Amino acid sequence: MGIGTGTPVLAQDTSYAPVNPGAPERVKVNNIFIIGNQKTQKSVILRELDFTTDYYYDWETFVGILQADQQKIYNLRLFTEVEITPLFTGEEEVEILISVKERWYILPSIIFQLADRNFAEWWTNQGRDWSRVNYGLRVSHSNVGGRNEKLRFSGQLGFTKALDILYSKPYIDKNQKHGLAFQLTYADQKTIPIKSEFNRQVFYTNEMEEVLRKNFSTALRYTYRRTFYNFHFVTLGYNYTWINPDVLNENPVYFQHGKNNLRYAYLQYSFRHDKRDNIAYATDGELLQISATKYGIFNTEDIDEIEININANIYKPLTDRIHFAAGLTGVWFLSDQQPYTLVRGIGYNPNFIRGYELNVIEGQQLYVQKNSLRYKFLDFSIDISRYLPGDQFNTLPFKMYLSGNFDHGYVTDRNEIPENARLTNQYLFGYGAGIDIVGFYDAVLRLEYSVNNQGEGNIFFNFRAPF
Repeated sequence: MGIGTGTPVLAQDTSYAPVNPGAPERVKVNNIFIIGNQKTQKSVILRELDFTTDYYYDWETFVGILQADQQKIYNLRLFTEVEITPLFTGEEEVEILISVKERWYILPSIIFQLADRNFAEWWTNQGRDWSRVNYGLRVSHSNVGGRNEKLRFSGQLGFTKALDILYSKPYIDKNQKHGLAFQLTYADQKTIPIKSEFNRQVFYTNEMEEVLRKNFSTALRYTYRRTFYNFHFVTLGYNYTWINPDVLNENPVYFQHGKNNLRYAYLQYSFRHDKRDNIAYATDGELLQISATKYGIFNTEDIDEIEININANIYKPLTDRIHFAAGLTGVWFLSDQQPYTLVRGIGYNPNFIRGYELNVIEGQQLYVQKNSLRYKFLDFSIDISRYLPGDQFNTLPFKMYLSGNFDHGYVTDRNEIPENARLTNQYLFGYGAGIDIVGFYDAVLRLEYSVNNQGEGNIFFNFRAPF
């Protein structure tokens, strides 16, 4: 019996003399046992525990600690199931049993995804053009050495040819507070967005169908996790982008400085407070992310820019089946104009307003506030162990939520481009209803019908949680 949201059940360890203490006023943990971690090192799990042995805790406080720890271990995304059980060995003494079921850590997968901003952009604006699809192979190892280290390699062809290598080590010290990550990416494209007109992206391909843009970037990130829910990140990176001179004929200020290449180093600091019950689809908790990025730190000839981002979400359960989610996003550039590769706005992930999925609303400042009231009407699991061997795949979880949504926001365009004036520098909102499906390995599918304040309505598909 694990720790859930209802009244706790006191499990009995039958290897000891029978006792039936009822709920005690306080409790002491004698030992902690972990089972099911065939690959994951014990220290990775113990890092998430907010209690220790040989110390007395108030019982009600202790139950809350176990509930939170169970969720923290699950959010490592190393296990399909996590259960923490207190086993009473005396009136005020317990043994803690942590039972986990590991995920499949090495996942070779086929890349087959749309190159566009979202499904609606591809379906409507790009006419369901199958040439705008990326395909390839991705190999990911999410638990190298059983230490929660990530290793990913992606090779991609199709609309965007790309290579991506990522390695992250969450802890490089004995106290498990400091970590490092490294990433290298390369991509080239023959069709690229070069500007926006009438709040739609304008794509360009030259007559020879040559490569129009090449991009190389690399970054080293340092992580500091002082407490369970607070993370600090410092990233030092380098970016080089080359464009075909034909692009400058179509948009002379694509890079602003008149050259056909843009190179810069950047430095970013980020803070994240993450206390969500489920990272993939939260129904309880909160998330706060703040970041500041300086583009151009050694040589500011190509670019000298600062970007500030803030994202604050809250998830509030109202009943066992109903919860409310709200999120606020703000993005600010300090300069009046940016290279087109850094342009932000509503319509670029993750900043959107429901009902405006077909549009991009670009500017130097944006504010978006999202709201969803969700009702869980299905929650079950399918046992397929008779068809697939291995604990990693023998259960298919399935949840469905009915959602009512309302989003609103504003984009400030200091340049006041006439072609985009219909939606910039004015209050925007959208609303509608949808169905959210949360399935195997936290996969999310959303089907929504939304209407914006221009009176435009449509059905939209999305493959991740809205916030």
